Amino acid sequence: MDARTIKNKYLLGDCEKVLKTIPNNSIDLIVTSPPYADSRKNTYGGIHPDKYVEWFLPKSKEFLRALKPTGTFVLNIKEKVMNGERHTYIIELIREMRKQGWLWTEEFVWHKKNCHPGKWPNRFRDAWERCLQFNKSKDFQMYQDEVKVPIGDWAKTRLSNLSETDRTRAISAVGSGFGKNISNWVGKELVYPDNVLHMATECGNKNHSAVFPVALPSWFIRLFTKEGDLVLDPFAGSGTTAVASAQLNRDYIMIDVVEKYKNEAEKRLLNEVIKYERSIEVCPRQYSNISSKQIEKSRGHQSTLVVAEEESIPV
Repeated sequence: MDARTIKNKYLLGDCEKVLKTIPNNSIDLIVTSPPYADSRKNTYGGIHPDKYVEWFLPKSKEFLRALKPTGTFVLNIKEKVMNGERHTYIIELIREMRKQGWLWTEEFVWHKKNCHPGKWPNRFRDAWERCLQFNKSKDFQMYQDEVKVPIGDWAKTRLSNLSETDRTRAISAVGSGFGKNISNWVGKELVYPDNVLHMATECGNKNHSAVFPVALPSWFIRLFTKEGDLVLDPFAGSGTTAVASAQLNRDYIMIDVVEKYKNEAEKRLLNEVIKYERSIEVCPRQYSNISSKQIEKSRGHQSTLVVAEEESIPV
C-alpha cells in the first residue's frame, strides 16, 4: 500500500499489524506516547514492566522499517515505580533498540511546568518525562532554526560591556575544556534552545486517559520535518499529534486499537476546524500565523484540523 493513500487518516488496529501495509522508508517523523507499563489497564490492557521490552520491540521493528533514513522517532515515556524503586524497563528498552539498529541520538526532558504538589513517603512528585530521540542514521533532517527561543533579558546587561576575553573563544579556567565566545551573541534576539522543554500538561478533557499537550508534538514536528512531510503516531489516542501536524501543514497517519478514541479524535478534529472559523472572525490576530493555504488544505482532509488554541502553538 502506498502511504499516500492513507495519509491524513486515523486507522484502527494494532500498529504492529497496520504498519506492515506501509512501504519501507515512507515516514518522516514518528512521535508518540505509548501506554506506559502497567498503566491504562481498562483501555489498553496494561503491560507488566517485566514484559514491556518484549511487547514493544516487534512494534519498534516496524517503526524502523517504515521510517525514512533521514527520519526521526521520538518516544515519550516514563519509568514506573515498583516495590519502592524505579523499574529499569526503559533502560533495557534503549539497549535492545540499539541492538535492533536504532541510534539513540538524544534525550529530551519534558518539564511539566504546571505540575501540582503532592506527598509520597519516599519520593517527590514526578514533574518530568523522557522524550527519547532515535534515528536510523547519523544524517537525519533537522531544522534547528524553527525552534529558536528569545535570548532573554540577561543579554541586555551581559552583552553591553564585553571584555577582551569575551571577544575570543575563551577556554574555561577551571579545566573543564568548555569554551565560548560571548561576542557571538551580540545583536541576536533568538538563540537555540536546550534539551529541556518547559510545557504545561493538557488540562482539558479530551475523553482520553493520557493526553499530552499539543505543544509537545508540535515542537518536534517543527524541529524534524518541513511542510508536506508525513508524521506517524502509532498510539494516537485522542489525536493530539494529528492536531499538531495539521496546524503546521504536515500530513499524518494516526493508529490506535481503541475504536472510541478514533471516534472522539475525529469529532475533536471537526470541532477544532469550527472553532477556528469562528475565532478568526472574532479575533483574527490570534490566528495570524495560520495561512489560508493551511485552511484550504485542511478542508480536503478526511479528518483533520488546522489550529487549536494559540497557547498550544510553540514560539
